[in-house]
Amino acid sequence: MNNNAAFRFSFQKVTRTLCLAGLLTSTLTAHATVLTRDNGAPVGDNQHSQTAGTDGAVLLQDLQLLQKLQRFDRERIPERVVHARGTGAHGEFTADKDLSDLTIAEVFKPGTVTPVFVRFSSVVHGNHSPETLRDPRGFATKFYTSQGNWDLVGNNLPVFFIRDAIKFPDMVHAFKPDPRTNLDNDARTFDFFSHVPEATHALTMLFSNMGTPASYRQMDGNSVHAYKFINAQNEVHYVKFHWKSLQGEQNLDPQQAAAIQSTQYSHMTEDLVSAIARGEFPKWDLYVQILKPADIAALDYNPLDATKIWPGIAETRVGQMVLNRNVTQFFNETEQVAMAPSNLVPGIEPSEDRLLQGRLFSYADTQMYRLGANGTSLPVNRPRNAVSNGNQDGAMNSRIEDNQGVNYQPSRLYPREEVASARYSHSPLSGETQQQGIAKTQNFKQAGELYRSFDAKAQRDLIQSLGGALSRAHAASREMMLAYFYKADKNYGERLAAVTGDDVQKVKALADKLAE
Repeated sequence: MNNNAAFRFSFQKVTRTLCLAGLLTSTLTAHATVLTRDNGAPVGDNQHSQTAGTDGAVLLQDLQLLQKLQRFDRERIPERVVHARGTGAHGEFTADKDLSDLTIAEVFKPGTVTPVFVRFSSVVHGNHSPETLRDPRGFATKFYTSQGNWDLVGNNLPVFFIRDAIKFPDMVHAFKPDPRTNLDNDARTFDFFSHVPEATHALTMLFSNMGTPASYRQMDGNSVHAYKFINAQNEVHYVKFHWKSLQGEQNLDPQQAAAIQSTQYSHMTEDLVSAIARGEFPKWDLYVQILKPADIAALDYNPLDATKIWPGIAETRVGQMVLNRNVTQFFNETEQVAMAPSNLVPGIEPSEDRLLQGRLFSYADTQMYRLGANGTSLPVNRPRNAVSNGNQDGAMNSRIEDNQGVNYQPSRLYPREEVASARYSHSPLSGETQQQGIAKTQNFKQAGELYRSFDAKAQRDLIQSLGGALSRAHAASREMMLAYFYKADKNYGERLAAVTGDDVQKVKALADKLAE
């Protein structure tokens, strides 16, 4: 009798004994699943704790009671500080544009079909916050490529609020609820941003209707950061990625958002899950913008600044993504998926974007904090190709590798070769170590262009939403913020000042002192 047969025989014998003894009160049927503890042992009674007699205290030896309470107490892992509220789905990306002149990344070979997992999210508030809240939305895609996992971590907004990662904790704290009351406090938010003129562009987007998307299916995505494409000749091109929804982009105005929030708080999740369940699989085309390093100096802005878009740079369609399968276990997949911009593959490298440089560390570090050192071994995070290195042990390690005991490299006993094509590209360096801002700030021009691109209704909605929030700011912070928006566009600043009741001439005087 083999081990499995012996186990079934003994398990059935124990079950029959428990039934005859009256300790297993439920009747097992041919299709019943036996209730067990985590060690696989059958549970005799899951309805009553063991007690010392009829009226005595509960016994510490009740293993089922103890394990249930222990596991219940540990059901939650640390919530993401940002992007806590998320929705995930599986799908695939099909490449259909030959990019071999730009990158050796195999995910872009025409005809290649790559499994993906996408996590959409809101940013500021917690795991069960309403999805109608005004907020940037995360659009993070994990590509399970033949060269390893590539995470394209971005947002629906194409720009960000800051350009240097050293400000990231401060920015998040300013957006978060007041630590004294746990209530939103616009005065705190604008107190911070009154010192951050480069945020004018992203704030204009956030307080427009782009800050309240109608659904995840009707939302575009952006890498925000520039990356590098590296080709077989080790040539470098800068690239930005853009997801364009084939369902069409749709946003909510303030009245629509308020109406939805009065009846439901998960409208975006419900829309995505329901659409996939009924076979209406959402699709996005992926586009890239390409810049040669030699072209950067001619631009009047810094294209490696995360607060900027690349106007006038052609977009090229490179493939399509379809989401065709909902998750089966929310926690195992959506909650435990670990996205990090440091998950790159040969042919794709980080640019010198100062915000991206900090995120390369921060995102991977926070996922390791949440999931532990072996979080990348979880099914949703595990690469589809083989992993072979000397990383070992740590909590929850389940990896078994036939490496003949060689947990180091190099080795003749168990050689692991290094792939020359996966080496980092060479970047010319000059100058000296420093701590100062970028040369081409251009804090206001693109914000003004964005405002003027809105139609009359979109402008009214923006003025209503942003003006109302600014009205709750302290006077000095509010006046400086108004000066930023006035500097971006005179009409923009005047209309906001009319809502807040501030002196336009004072705002104009502050704006006149500002430089791009």
